[in-house]
Amino acid sequence: MKGKSFFRTIQVKLVIIYLLLILVAMQLIGVYFISTVKNSLIDSFTNNLKEQADILSKFAAPSLAAKPDIEGDSIESTTEDLSLVVRNLFSISGAEVQVLDSNGKVVATSLQGDQSYIGKKNKSLAVSRALQNIRDNEEEIIDEDNIRKKMIAQPVTLGDKVVGAVYVVASMNDLYETVNRVNQIFFSGTLIALGLTGVLGILLAHTITSPIQGLTKQAEAVAEGKFDLKVPVLGDDEIGRLSMAFNDMTIRLKEALSVNEEENEKLASVLSNMSDGVVAADEHGKVIVWNRRALELLDVRTCEGCELSDLFDLPQQKLLELQQGRGQTLLVSRDDTDEQEASGSSEGILKVTFTPIHRRDKGITGTIALLQDVTEQEKLEQSRRQFVANVSHELRTPLTTIKSYAEALNDGALEERELSERFVGVISNETERMIRLVTDLLHLSRLDSNQAPLRRRQTNVHDMLDEVADRFSFQLRQKSIKAAVRVEHGLQSAWLDRDQIDQVLDNLLSNAIKYTLDGGTIELTAKKPADSALLAISVKDTGIGIPKKDLNRIFDRFYRVDKARSRNMGGTGLGLSIAREIVKAHGGTISLHSELNEGTTVTFTLPLLQEGSEPA
Repeated sequence: MKGKSFFRTIQVKLVIIYLLLILVAMQLIGVYFISTVKNSLIDSFTNNLKEQADILSKFAAPSLAAKPDIEGDSIESTTEDLSLVVRNLFSISGAEVQVLDSNGKVVATSLQGDQSYIGKKNKSLAVSRALQNIRDNEEEIIDEDNIRKKMIAQPVTLGDKVVGAVYVVASMNDLYETVNRVNQIFFSGTLIALGLTGVLGILLAHTITSPIQGLTKQAEAVAEGKFDLKVPVLGDDEIGRLSMAFNDMTIRLKEALSVNEEENEKLASVLSNMSDGVVAADEHGKVIVWNRRALELLDVRTCEGCELSDLFDLPQQKLLELQQGRGQTLLVSRDDTDEQEASGSSEGILKVTFTPIHRRDKGITGTIALLQDVTEQEKLEQSRRQFVANVSHELRTPLTTIKSYAEALNDGALEERELSERFVGVISNETERMIRLVTDLLHLSRLDSNQAPLRRRQTNVHDMLDEVADRFSFQLRQKSIKAAVRVEHGLQSAWLDRDQIDQVLDNLLSNAIKYTLDGGTIELTAKKPADSALLAISVKDTGIGIPKKDLNRIFDRFYRVDKARSRNMGGTGLGLSIAREIVKAHGGTISLHSELNEGTTVTFTLPLLQEGSEPA
């Protein structure tokens, strides 16, 4: 693996490319050069042989032309003269030269060992062509000893008559040895050139690959999140400009990542501190992002690996419809035992708004679900509807009674004095009841809108409770109920709105008298709980009590335990609601404890304030 990776490096590739280029160039030059030298040497060698053959043919022409007329010793002297000339002319070149007469018989030869050939006929095709006055007779041959030789045959003419021929055969060993030496010199030069090229290629490749290696290390460092290093700029060439561009890119990337991290932190902070839950899913409905509020609302530990259909218990088809729509809303019921016990409600309600995530050229790539706890809103809406219904019902009953009795008076009952007086009395009572109802509603409205400012003043607690008991003394005597006022020792006065607290006490004591049987007892108690700056006032009776199922709603507006009896007693169902709002305006709390057929205790607490101060 290391060998493969080594040969894949740019440096090795550049060196190999340089070597191959030099090798190819040297080979092309060598082939051309050696071929040219070889051809030049062969042409020179051939021309030299031809020139010598021409000289010999001109010298031998007279002798060959006169040969038929010479006899005896003259012929032998002529032959010896030609042999001497041939040996002297071609002794240096080492060529074999034969002078032939017109019949193709050897007259003279240059080699001492071939004197026996004299007088014999040369049957070579080239000689035959020369005797026919054909001059272009040359050929390369390889003899029995595997020696390459050059053969030339030229006619010897005297005038227009062919009187003989000159036959030359010369060895080309020296010529090809020269060519081989040139080849060896060129091969050695090629090896030296390749070696120098390799060294220069390594140095040149290093100048190119060294900055690239620096860029590679910097890129790896950037990939690991290290943006402080910079690539050295070694020049103003392409690599130098690349290094500057890379450094600039690193700075910009660092800034972009910093901005992106800051935005991600902001987004994470926003998501984690949102009062609404957020759940984001991909195009397959798998949850990929969620916040802490979503976990609380869904009552799960994590949403990792969950599906939207499982989180909201939705059919797949319904989920697909919600994902493809724009801003579709769904109400989901959830069970929360702790909240149910605290609020008395049967279930919580989540409002889930589904919004698809669109990406250009890709369509819908995900879904965002916004979760809102609308339990309180639904409770308020339900309370508002119930309140309107209760007010309508409470007003309709006396109005119906008034209308009925007014119609009866109009139909003739007015003429009967006793009957008309009774009818008028009923109308008057119902009118008073409506006035009380409207008065209580206006009072509640002012308390809800903070339009009933507290007028605090220093009040003696004992005197306040005594006066409340005195106001109801007549009703107490009618039912033979004993009332007792108990104030803790040392508790003198409190800073409060006397009129509004009187109304609270009047409502509580009035209810206690209504639902306490004849001969019962009622206690008004004021005390200061240990280690607290509160005033606790309680009204305790021995009445019929309240069923447990009604305790959680006893302070709701228009809520009555026994509706028919309460209405007959003249109650509006708003007394405890008004008491709770007044106590809350003082910064206190009110609670009720009751056992069926044993009695009820209503306790409210008020902060003990100094003059001019407000509750915390």
